[in-house]
Amino acid sequence: MQTRSEEAGMTKSASPAISAKAEIDEQYNLVIECLEDAKAEDIITIDLEGKSSIGDYMIVASGRSHRHVGAIADRLGKHLREHGYGRSRIEGQENCDWVLLDAGGIIIHVFRPEVREFYNIEKMWLAERPEDTTEQ
Repeated sequence: MQTRSEEAGMTKSASPAISAKAEIDEQYNLVIECLEDAKAEDIITIDLEGKSSIGDYMIVASGRSHRHVGAIADRLGKHLREHGYGRSRIEGQENCDWVLLDAGGIIIHVFRPEVREFYNIEKMWLAERPEDTTEQ
């Protein structure tokens, strides 16, 4: 039995790994667009490939206040659901100092600026690992 794409003369040329990567990239673009629309500030992307198995990307952003951090997280969770990415796990909405959204392949941290500065997780994740440097 042929699929509709095969009947139309189209064949699947992408391997499952490539299509999974394309889906993560599409989800990533959706997250960035939503963060920008919600007026999140200082958006930083950290590529986790080869650094961690928790996901493909980590995104760190800031909100101006508790209310803004909470609103960004709510909007992003809803936006991901509406676009077929299911329910993201959300932690930290009680205080809205630091809200973490686990969207599968993408981990999103939304901080108030002073909390972000205190934890400085970008520095930890962007630091070079000893195996990344080579002696010359």
